[in-house]
Amino acid sequence: MNTEIKTGVEIAGVPLKNPIMTASGTFGSGMEYGDFVDLNRLGAVVTKGVASHPWEGNPTPRVAETYGGMLNAVGLQNPGVDVFLERDLPFLAKYDTVKIVNVCGHSVAEYCECVEKLADSCADLLEINISCPNVKEGGIAFGQDPKMAAEVTAEIKRVAKQPIIMKLSPNVTDITVMAKAVEAAGADAVSLINTLTGMKIDVYKKQFVLVNRTGGLSGPAIHPVAVRMVYEAAHAVSIPVIGMGGVRTAEDALEMILAGATAVAVGTANFADPRTTLHVIDGIEDYLRQTQMEDLRDLIGAVSLQS
Repeated sequence: MNTEIKTGVEIAGVPLKNPIMTASGTFGSGMEYGDFVDLNRLGAVVTKGVASHPWEGNPTPRVAETYGGMLNAVGLQNPGVDVFLERDLPFLAKYDTVKIVNVCGHSVAEYCECVEKLADSCADLLEINISCPNVKEGGIAFGQDPKMAAEVTAEIKRVAKQPIIMKLSPNVTDITVMAKAVEAAGADAVSLINTLTGMKIDVYKKQFVLVNRTGGLSGPAIHPVAVRMVYEAAHAVSIPVIGMGGVRTAEDALEMILAGATAVAVGTANFADPRTTLHVIDGIEDYLRQTQMEDLRDLIGAVSLQS
């Protein structure tokens, strides 16, 4: 007789049927993938970043393939929160999955305006992208300065009705400093890692491949860095950690969970195989059965030193 396995987890009081979600910017709002993926099977759908007003994004070319991943400098192109509320969230509302809306902004006021407009929507959680440049501070990303990260966290927490997840940038000296700063300011959870800054040059044209010169590196190449940072953050804070970065397989996701992640987001792999999230969910269930474990939660942070 097979023992029933439990894959459910909880983020800030919100139950997820399993720990697997999509990473912002790689899945739209689910509409583009609805013909390929049963969204009801996902633990959560994380939407593409949305701002208080439309963003055009960066000029092309803004995406480039690299060894083990990709560079992108899309620039968080989005139609703005008003269109998002009218078009995207009603689509997601039809599905039995947790809805996490990713929010971006160039100032604290922009973040708060967007968050306030989402207050009475079907969004269960808000993921705040603090890798955005703070226009009032010379363009430095909110996520690269602990004081700015804490400030935006506190202000968003003051106006938000939903729990907030602060998405941390890996482009810092010490990820634990950032994690502790947003936790102290009221964050309900953290997600990491966002993309690493990278560059690619066409040696024959002697030109930058991306018009923006630099872009965010994602994909399998960054996975070991992501696992290390998830481990560090999970041991620095008491709030839930959502891990992401180069996850393609159940084994990749399980690494994140063993390192301390409560949930795991799949990103770049969706471009290669839209059904990656489902393969990862199936693989985790198989792993639990093979190892005769009843509850996935027993794996969270369970990594140990070699004996």
